[in-house]
Amino acid sequence: MGKFIYDGTVKVEIEDRALTHIQLVIGAKLRRGEPFAFSWREDASVGGGRTTVWVHPGSSIVYKYYGGRQPAINRAWVDALAFTANAPAGLYLVPEPAETAADDAPEHDESEAPSVS
Repeated sequence: MGKFIYDGTVKVEIEDRALTHIQLVIGAKLRRGEPFAFSWREDASVGGGRTTVWVHPGSSIVYKYYGGRQPAINRAWVDALAFTANAPAGLYLVPEPAETAADDAPEHDESEAPSVS
């Protein structure tokens, strides 16, 4: 389980694979200077409810991963998450869609920016 930490005080545990995909979407949005809301449901162990943060180029964000390996990227999931980030309600975690044949093609260099719309 990784952690998303916002401004040093707001923290949520997110599975490493999901966190990697969220990081790609957030990075793409911030590179374009596009602020947006990011929401998640809190676990019942911390009182439940929902948290929303406003993500902008000046945000202090830390992605803390439990595992040391970079997960394979599911382009369909990046696209689905980007779709939510571009909507008025903002980014939220959606279930990972099945990968398509195009997603099985050889991956590009990880240093390239993802093509998130």
